[in-house]
Amino acid sequence: KSTLARMIVGLDRPTAGRIIFEGRDLVAEAGRDLRRLSREVQYVFQDPVASLNPRKTVRTILEAPLIHLLELGREQRKARLTELMDAVNLAPEFLDRYPHEFSGGQAQRIGIARALAADPKLIVLDEPVSALDVSVQAQVLNILDGLKQRFGLTYVFISHDLSVVESVSDRVAVMYFGRIVEIGSGRAVFGEPRHPYTHLLLNSAPAPGRRSLAAEDAETELPDPYDPPPGCSFYARCPRRSDTCNAVVPALEGVAGADGQMAACFHPHGGR
Repeated sequence: KSTLARMIVGLDRPTAGRIIFEGRDLVAEAGRDLRRLSREVQYVFQDPVASLNPRKTVRTILEAPLIHLLELGREQRKARLTELMDAVNLAPEFLDRYPHEFSGGQAQRIGIARALAADPKLIVLDEPVSALDVSVQAQVLNILDGLKQRFGLTYVFISHDLSVVESVSDRVAVMYFGRIVEIGSGRAVFGEPRHPYTHLLLNSAPAPGRRSLAAEDAETELPDPYDPPPGCSFYARCPRRSDTCNAVVPALEGVAGADGQMAACFHPHGGR
């Protein structure tokens, strides 16, 4: 998931394929004009403190994209910094402090402000709340939701926390072994999962009154990324597998009776 995120923002180059954004190939664009890509697509890292330069003040960190990407003058930068700090609920006096002086939640808000500084259309958030306490997670998620409405943003939100994904997502893509195995609206994927992996994933999440699932066979082997199986990568763990699954990689296709929902499976579930 993180590799996909890094490719979207041009930090890594894919070995094959294309990434299309508003009709443009981002892979080709990253090679030609990385500044243009950076003005439209920004990244928020998982570790809020490690992603900030410890030797620079918040002011210097936030001014960098304003100078190098937007080429704003001194007064314009001053006004934009005030707007950014207000957007993430931080006091203006924090601008002259260093990253080590902030809590994890405050540092992540600075990371969000830095991503917001270039006025992008798309922000890729790679596990943005996984390193934070639950109470702080809620604060950051509320800020992200407010920013989306205020600035008309689109997020690619990467997370392994199902409750967070369900609360923030309009559309959900489920990945297994580096491939998208199911995609659809948040309501459809969480309400009627079609791929066996999605089904297993959602049923394994703790819920009041739900009986625990039986543990998987200890002999079950996970696929080797250096020697991938010839067919479906979920074959060894799948309760619905057939010989075809072990021989052919299933394509991501629309599921019968599901409006816009797609699954990479020869034997998809009919629902939850």
